Amino acid sequence: MDKDQLLRGRRSVLRVAAGLGGVAAFGGLFVTEPTTGRTAPRPAPAPARGAAGLPSAGRPPRASSYRLQPMTAYLPVKLGRAVPPVRTRPFLKVPAEGRMMVLTFDDGPDPRYTPDILATLREHGAQAMFFVCGEMATDHRDLLREMVDDGHVIGNHTWSHPLIPGLSPSRIREELGRTSDVVDKAVGAAPLWYRAPYGAWNKHSFAIGAELGMEPLAWTVDTLDWTTPGTRTIVRRVLEGAAPGVVVLSHDAGGNRSQSVAALRRYLPKLLDAGYRITVPPR
Repeated sequence: MDKDQLLRGRRSVLRVAAGLGGVAAFGGLFVTEPTTGRTAPRPAPAPARGAAGLPSAGRPPRASSYRLQPMTAYLPVKLGRAVPPVRTRPFLKVPAEGRMMVLTFDDGPDPRYTPDILATLREHGAQAMFFVCGEMATDHRDLLREMVDDGHVIGNHTWSHPLIPGLSPSRIREELGRTSDVVDKAVGAAPLWYRAPYGAWNKHSFAIGAELGMEPLAWTVDTLDWTTPGTRTIVRRVLEGAAPGVVVLSHDAGGNRSQSVAALRRYLPKLLDAGYRITVPPR
């Protein structure tokens, strides 16, 4: 091979490399519009040029022996989460799409009761919401992953279950933020919903929850299972309160929850037989 042929071969390799670099860069030009969900192109800054006129900053190292290096500088950008509006009150129900109901469980996960609740839901093909406390979740991340694997939704119930109105804004942020971090690290996504302990909200919790990308969800039917009223009473309260869009509050931690576990085994098949679809909010 003569010298001119060698030079032409090198120029061809460089042209291919430049073309591949352009494709990789082009893939990072699209972002999701927060209001419409459509994508729109966003111009990228022109790369810096070196002395030879080839891109220098932001490009992979110069190829050795014509072997191209991975173009890691052009990996997709991780988009920030959409921030919902700041509410002045929590949601008490969910949009009723047919005969839809939502079952929620607070204060866990607890290895004594949460696995049995998950098993019952799995048996009947139902999904639920689990509002977890960070100090419980951090020691039982396997249960968080099991929840997500089964299609359930994990919500934020603060770190230590405090009375929110008695806290400073910085403390509220810590309670919610730490719990969201634990969930995010365990399952790869932070919660989109949160619930104030005791149902005690204030303006700071609404604002901070929204900043963290979460919507506030309360409940329609309170089983009062934390008072251990008896399995039959819990079942009766759920069945009497059943209606499209209803959110049922129960617990899978915070005390002896064996009645809650037994009650779910009884009322869940009855709800399904009555034509209710036990699922989670569409958000």
